Parts: sequence; structure tokens; C-alpha cells
Amino acid sequence: MAEIGYFLSGEEHGPNALLEQAKGAEAHGFSSVWISDHFHPWLDEQGSSPFVWGVIGAIAATTSLQVTTAVTCPTMRIHPAIVAQAAATASLQLDGRFRLGVGTGEALNEHVLGDRWPGADERIDQLREAIEVMRKLWTGEQLSFEGDHYVVDRARLYDHPTETIPVPISAFGPKALDLAIEVGDGFVTASPDGDSRQRYQDEGGTGPTMAGVKVCWGADEDEAAKLAHHLWRNEGVPGELAQELPMPGHFAQASELVTVEAIKDSHACGPDPERHVEILKEYLDAGFDEVYVNQIGPDQEGFFEFFESEVRPRL
Repeated sequence: MAEIGYFLSGEEHGPNALLEQAKGAEAHGFSSVWISDHFHPWLDEQGSSPFVWGVIGAIAATTSLQVTTAVTCPTMRIHPAIVAQAAATASLQLDGRFRLGVGTGEALNEHVLGDRWPGADERIDQLREAIEVMRKLWTGEQLSFEGDHYVVDRARLYDHPTETIPVPISAFGPKALDLAIEVGDGFVTASPDGDSRQRYQDEGGTGPTMAGVKVCWGADEDEAAKLAHHLWRNEGVPGELAQELPMPGHFAQASELVTVEAIKDSHACGPDPERHVEILKEYLDAGFDEVYVNQIGPDQEGFFEFFESEVRPRL
């Protein structure tokens, strides 16, 4: 059976709340977590965006969970040499239970230093080179590097991981999937995309296939759907807009036509465990090795109790 983990939403919760959720997830039977890595939330209503590396350190100090970033962009806002140092420290704090999930990023987070937002092909090339830089630094050897996108001058990680850190790659299109197959240690997505998962496997991709899914447990289905729509209607924004829009306000504008009914149709909302199982089985039936579920809204403890008693036994 696939691993079912918990997805910590750094867009919706501050650092202390994320830590409490991680501890709650472990107490209710989860052994692994994803954690998002953003500078901005998708919507102002979500309201948070703490620095992920501080939160990971706190999780490492208080739990025995495996932690995966979902996902970090190591190409623009933070130089890959600095991401390599952060990831190495996280791996040591977690005794190796850390994976650096990476992706090509979104303008939402990466424009904040005033850098030009490159096209998709250039971002993929940047990510390829960034992964090369990070893996070389993780050996603990001194590195001087001059590539097409990055320069590293006599850098050495004195606190380097005991083994290289797995780097699963987020892929929502064929070119990013090519990169994941070629250099990744896993495939990350946010939909039950069985075709891409199968292609990753068939064409030699190594490491687990992973997907994230959002749900909104609550006592009333309609109220849960309204809450999910209020906080995450941006998930209905189509195509490449998720990579191209630079501000939460733009996502609010782009999601004006997303209805509560559309969110209810695509998400498990409310108290019916069979609906939650139905949504999760889309991912399980698509063959994913790991599925990470996120509860929308403030009632995290209620969701953990519901999942442990009503959903997990049905899986």
C-alpha cells in the first residue's frame, strides 16, 4: 500500500501552528510530512508564509517524522549553494530523514528581488544546473564552479550530509518530467496524473512517485466547501497561470470564476469518510507510491481524529 503522509501548508499557517500540526500528525499515525516553501501565499486570505528552514529545524527537534519540501525553488530567490547548505543542515538535524523536493518555481515567489522571470525552458535549465551544484557541495569537497547560470567560488560545506540528499522533482509538463526522469530521485505532482506517473516509471525514473491532495473535513459539507473555496479557490486557476502570476491579488482576480460547486466537485469536503476515501483512491489507483493529504482550515486536530478513526481504516 502507498504511504499516506500529511501535507503542511505554509501558505495557510504560521511557523508555530505548522510545528503543532507536525506533532499532531505524528501522534495520529503519520510518519512523513510534506511542507510547502513559499515567500508569498497564493491568496491574501491564506495569510501566511514563514521561512521553511526554521520550521524544519523545529520539526526535527521535536518529532521523528520524515520531511520533504514540496517544493523548494533553488534557482532564483536563493542561490543553490545556500539551498545546499540549508538542506544539508536539515538532513543532519533529521538524521537523514530529509528529501529536498525541488521545482522550477513560480513568479509569485521568485520575483521579489526584482529578477527577470525566465521562460519555462530556461527555468528547467537553471534547475538542472542548480541540482548539479547542490549534489557536488553535498560531498563535502571544496567546489569551484562556473556554469551557464551559477558561479561558485571555493565553497565547501563543512557540515555536509552523511549520504547524498534525495532530490525528487516537481513536474507539471512534459519537459519538466523529462528532467525528473533524467536527474531526479522521485516525481512530485499535485494531481492524480497516472499517465505522467507511468511515463516516469517506464522511462527509467528512479525514486518514489508522490502526489499531494487537499481536503476540507468539517461537520457540514456546504460550509466546508465554502471554506475550501475561500482559502484555496486558486486551485481552479488553469494552465500556466500558476507559474506566471506575480501577486496574490492576481490569483484572486484569476479565480473569480471558480465556484464553490467546482471546489466541492474536485475536493473532499465535509464529514463523509467515503468521499474522502474516494478522492484519495484516485491517487492510489493511479499508482502513486506516496500521497500527502492536507486539511484546509483551522480544525487540524478534528481532521487528524477523523482521518485516524474513519478514513485510514477504509483504505
